[in-house]
Amino acid sequence: MRGTLPRMPRIDPSEVEFTAIRAQGAGGQNVNKVSNAVHLRFAIHASSLPEAIKERLLALSDQRITTEGVVVIKAQTSRSLEQNKAEALERLQALVDSVATLPKARKPTKPTFGSKQRRLEGKATRSQVKQQRGRVRGLD
Repeated sequence: MRGTLPRMPRIDPSEVEFTAIRAQGAGGQNVNKVSNAVHLRFAIHASSLPEAIKERLLALSDQRITTEGVVVIKAQTSRSLEQNKAEALERLQALVDSVATLPKARKPTKPTFGSKQRRLEGKATRSQVKQQRGRVRGLD
């Protein structure tokens, strides 16, 4: 099928664990009483994602992924617990989508004849400049 994008794997909400925590930062008297921030925990090994995506997720050098293979995302931008949950899920989905598309394979190319010539001319010019930096001979 031309023109269609490959189907991205969706995160199953039942595989995600949410923990409500108190948000950091300024917030007045309410900040110490209400747990509005969210910690999202997603175990990569136990998920229903395809194996290739699991491997690429685990290979990422992302500070949100623990050594045990658990993605931990903290969302606290909103004052609503539900909005923070939705934001955390969106960020997890964006992380999975980033590894779901394969990087384009690099095709090795050869330099053109003109680029080889320009490179050699540049080297000859630099060589001449450096040779002229020596002591002046033949004046005596």
